[in-house]
Amino acid sequence: MGNAAKKALSVIIRIIVSFAILFFLFKNIDQKSLLKIIKDSDKPLLFISFLIFFCAYILGLIRWNMLLSAVNIRLPLKRLVASFSAGLFFNLFLPSTIGGDFMRGADLSFYTKRPKEVIATLFLNRLSGYIGLVVLAVCAFIFGWKFLRDESVLLSLEIIAAALIIALLALFNKFFYNKINKLLKSPKAGNIRDLITSLHEEIHIFRYKKAVVAKNILLSVCIQAIIPLSFYITALSLGVKINPVYFFIFLPIIAAITLLPVSIGGLGLRDATAIFFFAKAGVAKDMAFAMSLLNFSFILIIGVLGGLIYVLTVYNRRV
Repeated sequence: MGNAAKKALSVIIRIIVSFAILFFLFKNIDQKSLLKIIKDSDKPLLFISFLIFFCAYILGLIRWNMLLSAVNIRLPLKRLVASFSAGLFFNLFLPSTIGGDFMRGADLSFYTKRPKEVIATLFLNRLSGYIGLVVLAVCAFIFGWKFLRDESVLLSLEIIAAALIIALLALFNKFFYNKINKLLKSPKAGNIRDLITSLHEEIHIFRYKKAVVAKNILLSVCIQAIIPLSFYITALSLGVKINPVYFFIFLPIIAAITLLPVSIGGLGLRDATAIFFFAKAGVAKDMAFAMSLLNFSFILIIGVLGGLIYVLTVYNRRV
């Protein structure tokens, strides 16, 4: 089987997984109750929630531009927005929630003729976002431990924190980097070894730009804090009144899980994990599902807007 066929099969499997999870969720939830919950939501509050959610994308654009500027890639605002919007649009269809990064990378690599630097900014952008996610989740959990003494949540936090530590050691620590390369001697591990080597080399573009990296991580924490805040206001619009700390604990964990390349754009996986975790705060399944679906509607609206910008700027990008 060729690479193209393998990739096509991988996408098909992830589509099937997404719809299988959604089918299972809809089958086990009162659909009439779900529709009534959404219909009776406080629309002004929902609009406020959407505006707050949109702010995360504005800050995300600023964060990426900060990294591009650090490697002397300075773009007109229109060109930057066009490439960023392409990522938002393709995130809706590509595997996991980082599929759009590939489109941004391909678009700007062709435009700037500096693929190594562009890929480095995208990777560090995603890595700083994950660092912000873990920092927020751990701080929220420490603060909210008296409200939520749950072993499964603690285990989830330990796993996403361990994944971050391993990634940081593999990329930034020469000792661990060399050890991992030695462990990956098998010919079958060639692609993984090459990927780690490539990322290690690309990320070191920023080794002398510590101030930029620090600002990027701080901005990432702010971005990651916006998402739970938006989700909390969505919950209020549905009449769900629980301690806000739950949102700052659960949402980063849910976001980390949806990074796994097992579904399309996190669809289905995001909803199932939302139902699972918010049940620990006493939220009914239909309420948690409604919150997740409304959150996805925000992602969908922003993705469609990104698609419109992408289509309307095709001619300019070709020129």
